[in-house]
Amino acid sequence: MSIPLSPERYAESLAQLPGWRLEDRALKKTFHFTNFRTAISAMVRLSFEAEALNHHPEWLNVWNRVEITLRTHDAGNQVTDLDLTLAHKIEAALSEFG
Repeated sequence: MSIPLSPERYAESLAQLPGWRLEDRALKKTFHFTNFRTAISAMVRLSFEAEALNHHPEWLNVWNRVEITLRTHDAGNQVTDLDLTLAHKIEAALSEFG
């Protein structure tokens, strides 16, 4: 079972992930793209990162916007190191989309 992050680790982690926020015991960030096609392309790209980690985000797409929520279900729906790893991979992958 995964271990939820301590409050200190939350603070450290958010400092390294600009734009991400802690909300409802989850990491969240909203990304904006130039259009719907680019937003969907980004989601497809991110699906490969999620599959590689076997850790899947909750996400919502409305036109050019994608809201991503990360939490670990087997840790009581709280944030763990696995969520941080995926958040960093998301940031790296989305740098391709400018």
